[in-house]
Amino acid sequence: MTRIIDIELDDSDLPPPTPEIEQERRVAIFDLLEDNSFELPPREDRQVPPGPYKLALAIRDRRLVVEVLTEAGDTAASFHLSLGPFRQVVKDYFQICESYFDAVKTLPPSQIETIDMARRGIHNEGARVLQERLEGKVILDEDTARRLFTLVCVLNFGV
Repeated sequence: MTRIIDIELDDSDLPPPTPEIEQERRVAIFDLLEDNSFELPPREDRQVPPGPYKLALAIRDRRLVVEVLTEAGDTAASFHLSLGPFRQVVKDYFQICESYFDAVKTLPPSQIETIDMARRGIHNEGARVLQERLEGKVILDEDTARRLFTLVCVLNFGV
């Protein structure tokens, strides 16, 4: 099975998330575990353990660390990605989310919808950046990339 069955976020060195960030995290993890596509491509230099997989995500030394584990907990792959390519899109995503959360409290539905469309556009851009950074390392669909990007944002909260 080429899917994620468990995900762990190491946020031990981060400030506590706001209620909105915590909600984004819970929804992203729930949606990700319900429906995802995640595959380690075959490699000439080593055998790739089959899925399903468990993921451990963390920020260490200003890098996104992605540990891919087998169902038994053995390391299947490990990736350390620079946060540089994510910086602007994560910043934009946090700003638009803040606007969205503020808008929900006071603005009419038509204006909320406009902000939500912009939020989805930035979210799609973040998913695309993540897919590019994982190209050749992981094969994932757009919805899985979107949900993983949300978790990258959660881990970048306060960094």
